[in-house]
Amino acid sequence: MAFDKTTKLQGDEQSYTISDGIKKFSLRDVGFNESKNGSFTLKRSLDPASPYNATVELKVMVNSDLSGFKMAAVAGNGMREVNIFKMDRKDAFLEQFHYIMDNLEEREIIVPVTH
Repeated sequence: MAFDKTTKLQGDEQSYTISDGIKKFSLRDVGFNESKNGSFTLKRSLDPASPYNATVELKVMVNSDLSGFKMAAVAGNGMREVNIFKMDRKDAFLEQFHYIMDNLEEREIIVPVTH
C-alpha cells in the first residue's frame, strides 16, 4: 500500500486528504510513533468493548516528509484488512472510527474531502 495525498477506508465513501497544516509535533501529540526511517504510525482499537484486545484496529501511517498517508482497518492480529462497514458490529466500530478521525481533523492532520 503506497502513501497517497488522499485515501479512504475499504468500503467508505468518505475520502480524507493530508492537511497542509500537518506538523510532526501534532502527530506525536495524538499518539503517532515515529519509526527509524522517519515515518509515523498510529494504531487505535475500533472496538469500544475491548480497547486492549482489539478485534478491529485502525492503522494510520504518515510518510517522513508529511506529504502522504495511508490508513486501513485491520483485524486484531494486524494481518489482514477488513471492511468495518459490512461487519455485524459496524455501528460501534464506526462510532470509534469517526471519533478518531474527528480528533485528527481538529489537530490539522487530515481533512475530509468534500464531494
